[in-house]
Amino acid sequence: MTAYARSIRGTRTADIQHAGPGHRHSFVLEPGKWSEHDPFLVLMEDWFQRGSFDVHPHRGIETVTYVMEGRLEHYDSKTGESETLGPGDAQWMTAGRGVIHKEDPAVGETVHSLQLWVNLPSASKMIEPHYQNLRSAGMPVREEPGATVRVFSGSSGGIAAPTRNIVPITMAEFRLEPGASIKQDLPGSYNGFLFVLEGEGEFGADRTRGTARQVLFLGGADGHESSEIEISAPNGPLKALLYAGEPVREHVVARGPFVMNTMEQIVQAYEDYRDGKFLG
Repeated sequence: MTAYARSIRGTRTADIQHAGPGHRHSFVLEPGKWSEHDPFLVLMEDWFQRGSFDVHPHRGIETVTYVMEGRLEHYDSKTGESETLGPGDAQWMTAGRGVIHKEDPAVGETVHSLQLWVNLPSASKMIEPHYQNLRSAGMPVREEPGATVRVFSGSSGGIAAPTRNIVPITMAEFRLEPGASIKQDLPGSYNGFLFVLEGEGEFGADRTRGTARQVLFLGGADGHESSEIEISAPNGPLKALLYAGEPVREHVVARGPFVMNTMEQIVQAYEDYRDGKFLG
């Protein structure tokens, strides 16, 4: 079966903003464009020090936190458990019916991270919370001439991650040497985007140019069972992240840390949080 060659339907540049003492951030994926970005809600890039984020709740989503620099301490108020994520590690947190947690850099360190929010379908919004820590040392890796792909979730060229998904998601990091090219396979139904971390490259059937801090949105492959996106680095090294997934196609109501399907469910989430039910 011949895979449909995807193009890039649009690009934007993710500007960095000052968010407070010891904290800068960037909206890589802007909130509010629910149907356009489905199943993704927001992607935040942060450079932050200890005390930037206090204890806070979530319901109805998954968060995927990728630590690129520094050591990030994660504390879950429900279980009382603590974990430390180092450079190259990621945590896949399924908030489900409710978690209360805190993410804090180790003392004296600045963490550089990306956090993606994935929408959960209505049937899974109230499931039991759980965590998956994806350690850099055990990350599945695809090796091709001049290209290395770290597979956080989903698969790349037959190399699959053991990450359990509710909404099927492919998350992969590409490192290309100058002159290298690689193709990433995706189901035709997936929606997604790429974020250029370092260098520059060419993406898709139209060879759209992308440089550091640019977001490139994948064109659709409607009617095609399988598709692929070509990534190349003709002029220099390239490092880029791909996020792609199966759209949920449900109504989204988001308020603060809660993402549900109706306003009544949002009101209930706040009531449950105030009543201490997230700790039960």
